[in-house]
Amino acid sequence: IAVLQIVKESQQQHGLRHGDFQRYRGYCSRRLRRLRKTLNFKMGNRHKFTGKKVTEEILSDNRYLLLILMDAERAWSYAMQLKQEANTEPRKRFHLLSRLRKAVKHAEELERLCESNRVDAKTKLEAQAYTAYLTGMLRFEHQEWKAAMEAFNKCKTIYEKLANAFTEEQAVLYNQRVEEISPNIRYCAYNIGDQSAMNELMQMRLRSGGTEGLLAEKLEALITQTRAKQAATMSEVEWRGRTVPVKIDKVRIFLLGLADNEAAIAQAENEETKERLFESLLSECRDAIQAVREELKPDQKQREHSLENDSGKVSNIQYLHSYLTYIKLSTAIKRNESMAKSLQKALLQQQRSEEDGKRTPRPQDLIRLYDIILQNLVELTQLPGLEEDKNFQKEIGLKTLVYKAYRCFFIAQSYVLVKKWSEALVLYERVLKYAREVQSGAGAHTNSLKELPDVQDLITQVNAEKYSLQAAAILDANDTHETESPSQVKDGKPLSERFETFCLDPSLVSKQVSLVHFPPGFQPIPCKPLFFDLALNHVAFPPLEDKVEQKAKSGLTGYIKGIFGFKS
Repeated sequence: IAVLQIVKESQQQHGLRHGDFQRYRGYCSRRLRRLRKTLNFKMGNRHKFTGKKVTEEILSDNRYLLLILMDAERAWSYAMQLKQEANTEPRKRFHLLSRLRKAVKHAEELERLCESNRVDAKTKLEAQAYTAYLTGMLRFEHQEWKAAMEAFNKCKTIYEKLANAFTEEQAVLYNQRVEEISPNIRYCAYNIGDQSAMNELMQMRLRSGGTEGLLAEKLEALITQTRAKQAATMSEVEWRGRTVPVKIDKVRIFLLGLADNEAAIAQAENEETKERLFESLLSECRDAIQAVREELKPDQKQREHSLENDSGKVSNIQYLHSYLTYIKLSTAIKRNESMAKSLQKALLQQQRSEEDGKRTPRPQDLIRLYDIILQNLVELTQLPGLEEDKNFQKEIGLKTLVYKAYRCFFIAQSYVLVKKWSEALVLYERVLKYAREVQSGAGAHTNSLKELPDVQDLITQVNAEKYSLQAAAILDANDTHETESPSQVKDGKPLSERFETFCLDPSLVSKQVSLVHFPPGFQPIPCKPLFFDLALNHVAFPPLEDKVEQKAKSGLTGYIKGIFGFKS
């Protein structure tokens, strides 16, 4: 069986890609159950447990070796899970060591079974290397450095020989395992007494982009411990002509490691490693600033009194706080500038990225980064104790102009993308204005501007962009006139209303052709006339006085005549 290949594939597919050891342990348990059921190698029944051991006599199938391997992997994954939990619950470390011993026991049983004549030479070597690896990890946890180093060296030697014996495709896996255990070997050598191993560990940490697994926490603790020993001799720091005593141990350790961290960032091979180192440095800086703030709080009243006596001169602890804040803001500026450079390279390769179907960077992304940089520069000018430092304020002013120039340049680029030619041209002129101001005021501050982007390159690029912008604007104006010719304008009217006008309308041959307005719109019609009797007020009716009088004369006589039917 290919022990290392089986182990690596199982780990990558079942949780270890995300550091989920509990999920991998569950997978090992399920696979063990499936193997026992398939091989009919059950440990009794549901009522009674009957232990069985894999012996050479029953070793007729390689799945019996897989049983032992999965037992070892299950114990190892449980140990790694407990290692994660032991950070908050130290008592679990005892259980961790117990599970590692169990894993080594299963690995030794696997090695013993592989000594059989039925097993090929490659499997024998891989079983020996696997046992040596787990033994080394157990001794490493026990801090038995010499025994751990011997076990890791044995593992490394076997895997190197296997890598040389097979093709390049098969050797990749073995070489990866050799790279994993090399930092452990150097760490053991350092603890035994090899001081040169410390430098090699730092280089490994830098090349690999951060150590992983068992060694990561121990290496970071070792670096902190080494700096703490050096910090005992550090008592003060000098910045901008003023010497400040440093009494806080955390600040001493940070300042001692500052140069090493900056050197590591400069030597980083890729952007991912550089970003990780920047984040690590900023995290340490924030911790140091927090330690200084805690010292500032109880000394608040005394500090205010000293400000009055010293005519505005800040106290030593406040000046140290300003220095650490300066380091934090400067590091943030360098990080954002590094990200901006990588985005600029991606912008140059934009066409190829579009073909690959990936999200392409835009000038707006760079504008955001330069906004943050300018905000950090504003905070630098407001640091206590530096308000009267004319040289410092001048340097920050020049840096601000440089980053404003680059910010304007990328704003102009974003306007070019949406064909706003006049706005882009005005912004290009603003870029040239900022760049000339930097060149005219750089005189005595040339050294402080060496780390900044070159302004002369920006001027050259802007001049080239201006000419291409003017040409694009002229071409765009010609295209606009052509598109606005009467033969190509569609005014939205249906075909029934524009018979007299020739118009190229592609929609006439599509499924959504516009022939008439449907439903048709309402049209005004005359309504039914209303009759008003206006003549009634002007009509003269005949007089009725004679009838009214006759009716008045008929009294009782008329009434009687009416009863008996006598009418006049």
